[in-house]
Amino acid sequence: MEDRVRTWGVSVESIVDTESSVVAFGHRSHQPVVVKVAKGPGDEWFAGAALEAFAGRGVVRVLDYVDGAVLLERLVPGRSLFEVEEIDDGKATEILAEVIGRMSPASPPATAVTVDAWSEGFRRYAVRRTEEIPPVLVDDASEVYAELCDSQSSTRLLHGDLHHHNVLLDAQRGWLAVDPKGVIGELEYEVGAALRNPIERPGLVAQPGTIERRVEHFATALDLGAGRVLRWAFAQAVLAAIWEVEDAGVLRTGAGFVALANVIHPMLGRGGS
Repeated sequence: MEDRVRTWGVSVESIVDTESSVVAFGHRSHQPVVVKVAKGPGDEWFAGAALEAFAGRGVVRVLDYVDGAVLLERLVPGRSLFEVEEIDDGKATEILAEVIGRMSPASPPATAVTVDAWSEGFRRYAVRRTEEIPPVLVDDASEVYAELCDSQSSTRLLHGDLHHHNVLLDAQRGWLAVDPKGVIGELEYEVGAALRNPIERPGLVAQPGTIERRVEHFATALDLGAGRVLRWAFAQAVLAAIWEVEDAGVLRTGAGFVALANVIHPMLGRGGS
C-alpha cells in the first residue's frame, strides 16, 4: 500500500483493512480518490484492466492501475444499494438492471477469463465431494452450466459479480458498479449474482415470487432470454456454494445459495430458452 500511495501521490485520510484487500481513502491534487490493493492474487487481481475496458460507463472510473492495485475516483456518498434501506427490492432490481444496461465495454482485456473457465469449480468438487451441497444439485448444475456455456450466441466482457453490495451511489454520476471480476460471457450470465443477493436476506432471495419477478424484470429491461437467466442463476448458485466450501471448508452464506438453487431447480422445466 505505501508504495502505491507514494507512486500515485495520494494523501491518505483513512485506511480500511478487509479480508481480501487494503483500501485507502484520500485525495490527489484535491480530487477525492481511493487506492485499493489486493492482499494476494484472486478474482479482482486484474480489476483495473476490466474497469479500463468499461471506461466509466456504468462503473467507477479507474485513474491508474497495476496488477493487484487500482487508483479510483472516490464515489460520494458511496453507499451501497444494500445499505439504502428506503429502497425496496423492486426498486433495487430496477437500479441493478439500469446499471447493467449502461455497462458497455470495449474489447475485453487479455487478462479476462471466460465463464467456461469458471466451470473448473464443478470438476474440482467432483473429486472431493462433501455432504454440504446435495449431489443432485451439483450434478444438474454442472450439466446446465456446461450446456449454457456451449450455447452462448454472443459474448462480451461482464462484471462477473454485480450485486447489491457492488453498486454504489455517487451524487454526481448516480449508481455505479465497483469491484469487477472481469469475465467473458453472455449478458444473461451477469444477472446471476443479483438474483442470489443480498445474501443477508435469504428469506427474500429464495422466495419463488421474488425470483419470478426479478427474472421477468431483468429479461424485459435488458432484452434477455428469461429461461437462460433462470438456468444460469441456478448453476451459479451451486457454483458459488462450491467456491465457499473450497475457500472456507464449510457453508456459511453459501447455505443461502443452496436454498436458492433448491427453489429454482423445479422451476427449470418451465423456464424456456
